[in-house]
Amino acid sequence: MRLFGKHDLTFHAAGSSVCALLSLAVFALFLASCATPAPLFPLKRYEFTEPQMGVPFRLVFYALNDQVAESAADAVYKRIAQLNQIFSDYETDSELNQLSFGSDTNAAPRKVSPELWDILQRSQRLAQKSGGAFDVTLGPVVHLWRNARREQAFPRADYLKDTLSRVGYQNLRLDPESKTVHLSRPRMRLDLGGIAKGYAVDEALRVLRTHGITRALVAASGDIGVGAPPPGATGWSIQLSEFDTNAPPLHVTLAERAVTTSGDLNQRLVLNGVHYSHIVDPRTGIGLTNRVLVTTIAKDCTTADSLATALSVLGPERGLELLKEYDDTEARFVRIIGSETEVTESKNFRTHLQ
Repeated sequence: MRLFGKHDLTFHAAGSSVCALLSLAVFALFLASCATPAPLFPLKRYEFTEPQMGVPFRLVFYALNDQVAESAADAVYKRIAQLNQIFSDYETDSELNQLSFGSDTNAAPRKVSPELWDILQRSQRLAQKSGGAFDVTLGPVVHLWRNARREQAFPRADYLKDTLSRVGYQNLRLDPESKTVHLSRPRMRLDLGGIAKGYAVDEALRVLRTHGITRALVAASGDIGVGAPPPGATGWSIQLSEFDTNAPPLHVTLAERAVTTSGDLNQRLVLNGVHYSHIVDPRTGIGLTNRVLVTTIAKDCTTADSLATALSVLGPERGLELLKEYDDTEARFVRIIGSETEVTESKNFRTHLQ
């Protein structure tokens, strides 16, 4: 636990997470003219970090005392562990995997937990809006590319064809009346890597609020959600990642918002000079070869996380069209084209910059 001070940390995606990198400069922006009023009772700054969902799950918040802080942090990590047992595609006995394994035997529609129902509904809405650029049925292909990165070899064509035949968000059937889920094709596998951590960040902030903690930041690798600003501050300052680590750092200032950066800074396969991202285009089954970092800012981290993946697949032109369907949501695309770096931003993205 640490109190006060400035901390610059870099988080790397791991496990089942979407590869994302955000360098956090978590410190208050003390602008007296527009700062938030000081709380009635003095608050202390607390930090906790614990491995969850395959990444360091970091909490930074302000609380009245050690007892409140430790109780809140414990409740947050217990909740995240619960969500991991629902959403994980690594844990054999997770609810998600049990649902997927049911497709091997053509199981009947299955009732699922409220959390799994909620995240699948949100995933399907984005799948429809994005024309399949975001697709949680991509599990068979994701596993194939994980093996490819381990073996440093391109997936076999027959394996790729087989796994891609089991993909398609239209084959994931949700019945809103019975709250049941049906995987309509054999050997389907669901993968929530593009949305689960964002969902967990939102849940962490919710749990903190139930403990009376509103001035908080939660970071799960590249998925970051923030509540009210630190005392006397206008927001939380978050340093964004760039391909060029020598470039001047870029910071956004956020309160009651979330930010996610998705890209191939870490998890990628390089063969014959071609970069294959861990982000796979569901329509082709191939890892993205256009080097891109996408940063999204949204009202909640579930939206920011999932949109970052969809926009990575769609690219700037189609991605910005999709963004118009979401209120108060911004995006920034950084692409490597040849020897040049191209930056495309939504209209109001720069209003969040320091």
